[in-house]
Amino acid sequence: MASATPLPASPNRKIAFVASLAAMALGATPAHAGTDAPEDTGADIVVTGTPAPAIGTKVATPRIAGDQHDIAQSVTVLDKELLGAQGATSLADALRNVPGITLGGAEGGQIGNNINLNGFTARTDIFLDGFRDRGQYYRDTFALDSVEVLMGPSSMLFGRGSTGGAINQVPHQATLKPGAQIATSVNTNGMVRGTAGIDQPLSSTAALRVDGMWQDGAPTTRTAMTNRDYGFAPTLRMGIGTPTEVTVSGLVQHNRDRPDYGVSPLNGAPVSVPRNTVYGYDTDRTIQDVTAGSAAITHHFSPQVSLRNQVQYNAVTTDAVETAANTIGTIGSNGFAVLTPAATSSLPLAMLGVRLQSHDRVIHDTSLFDQAELKAEFGTGPLRHTLLVGSELGRDTYRNQLYYRNGTCNGVALNAPGAITGYVGCVALLDPGYGDSPAAVAEAPGNYATGRADTLGVYANDTLALGERLKLVGGLRWDSYAATITNSINLANTPGNTTLPYARQTVHYTSVRAGAIWQPTRALSTYASFSTSFDPALEQLTSTTGISAPLPPETNHAYELGGKWDLAHDRLHLNAAAFQITQFNSRSQNSDNTYTANGTVRVRGVRLGADGEIVHGWKVFAGYSHLDARIVQAIAVGTQGKVPINTPRDAAMVWSTLDLDRHWQIGGGATTMGKRYANNTDTVAVGSYLRTDATIAWRQPRYDLRVNVFNLANVHYSDALIASDGGRAVPGTGRTALFTFAWHM
Repeated sequence: MASATPLPASPNRKIAFVASLAAMALGATPAHAGTDAPEDTGADIVVTGTPAPAIGTKVATPRIAGDQHDIAQSVTVLDKELLGAQGATSLADALRNVPGITLGGAEGGQIGNNINLNGFTARTDIFLDGFRDRGQYYRDTFALDSVEVLMGPSSMLFGRGSTGGAINQVPHQATLKPGAQIATSVNTNGMVRGTAGIDQPLSSTAALRVDGMWQDGAPTTRTAMTNRDYGFAPTLRMGIGTPTEVTVSGLVQHNRDRPDYGVSPLNGAPVSVPRNTVYGYDTDRTIQDVTAGSAAITHHFSPQVSLRNQVQYNAVTTDAVETAANTIGTIGSNGFAVLTPAATSSLPLAMLGVRLQSHDRVIHDTSLFDQAELKAEFGTGPLRHTLLVGSELGRDTYRNQLYYRNGTCNGVALNAPGAITGYVGCVALLDPGYGDSPAAVAEAPGNYATGRADTLGVYANDTLALGERLKLVGGLRWDSYAATITNSINLANTPGNTTLPYARQTVHYTSVRAGAIWQPTRALSTYASFSTSFDPALEQLTSTTGISAPLPPETNHAYELGGKWDLAHDRLHLNAAAFQITQFNSRSQNSDNTYTANGTVRVRGVRLGADGEIVHGWKVFAGYSHLDARIVQAIAVGTQGKVPINTPRDAAMVWSTLDLDRHWQIGGGATTMGKRYANNTDTVAVGSYLRTDATIAWRQPRYDLRVNVFNLANVHYSDALIASDGGRAVPGTGRTALFTFAWHM
């Protein structure tokens, strides 16, 4: 974060931004922009006439940018003021504000931010400035203006994926108002962090923004967890306030962290060891290097017609040497013995041990995409159209070299001869110790997986205004997704292996989006919508397990009814929605480790939300979700009728701050989550929890001092869940205080 209490964006900046993108909204009436567009000087502008909706209702994500009242879908906006007050520094921290989102941990060939949204995986549904950000890395918020979460299937807007929704990171934009923000912070675990953001006008129509970040230390109370990261993000805007604007931006980020693989299950729950018990070795580490670049040009032919083209390139390299708790058992003269039945025991924990497994790999992810969008506003008789026509063309590549370390327990081999299972050692369950990985256990190469996908998408969306109160929305998108994957260790050369040596699949799919918006007053908007999406079997470009060929794509249908209200003179915004998402051709695992696409998963839910000011100086952000999720049909034994992994029935959060006077601010909040399951057979349950946080700030014209305390009551809860090894759980942090000093001008 650039400042403990970030400076609010000027109304003029918001007006200029909405002027260039508002026609992409589903029904938004665009502000006129062109040769007479106002300069983005940062100065206040007084607007007369009918007041516009409050700034808090605006959405910046391309293709839906504009007023939330004109979007027939639930959207949650997490702005930098909220994240700064909470001390949130990562995307995972930010998304804890959204009930309906749960976190997963690093596992298998995946690492980085693994997210479940409305009961469905959203690992490849993270976007950066409207482009898919599919690289496997841990995302920071230092260069972000906000995070926006669009609920429900959205392939018509974003292409493949987005079953439960889409998450877009909105970067900072350069402005013509000079300024600087520098912040330093330290927590009680020893983490030191510094951020800086500088805005520098270069001329009357050009400006530069530079953001930087550095941090080193322990982010949580969990033993041996450390982060050593830095990042740099410049943005150059040219032609501000003219018919043609060009924006060039970049991101360079380096992480050297130790991801947390959590604890194994025992007797139907995460094993009850002290919260700060961590399994692995001191030599574990994950190194990630991220490079991203983007160039965009927008030209206004007239106030009603504009064309935008943007190119973005992302490259992420991950070099991981990681060790995770695998299976609980007993340790004796014969080595390690797995519990029978598995993960079940009445023995004292002091008599049990855990087998450790290596998860080493080097991953290279790249993406190169081009998007072109034409928007036009025109009338046909009494009807008013807002038309968006666009195309998307791109290529993703993926390379993953797996490594394994085969070791022993009490001198007895843990792996069968010729196996590459990577069981590296064993430790006592209650006292794992923290030494280096055994020197005698060499790392050897395992499977080498590659993947490539070419994407072509064309789409059109029309919002038809019938008078002042009714709007109809309709959109179509056609996608061609052609993917190829290879695996060096596969069913053709390794007995018992079910991984395909080579697979190629081309999927053609037409996504639809339809809705109706009724706005009886300026402060009230109600809507009904239907949308679809699809998930190709090779979407993640990872190793695939099948009988002879990739499975057909999963397809998803969603229905939603909702409303959005403004109260207290547009200062307080309320929203509510009821929805159903059904996934067809859902993939389920067979007893021989192959998969069959004959499943159906259905989620019925309700969402409630509030954000804004109750009275001047008293701000609130709150949300609630109820998810009735079921695996309606599945061939896998023990999964039909069960609740999907990591999907709580009820979740809620509230965060509120109160300005006592010009200088003092106090605040706090609570997050609660119901019971979840760590696997799809519902045999490992993670209990509900209630976590509370607090903040106090002293604010001056040139600097701020803020103290955040996380997990005030020091409750023991499970944060992220991991499906592998029967279902592991990552404990959340204990009580931690964060002290931040921020200087700004």
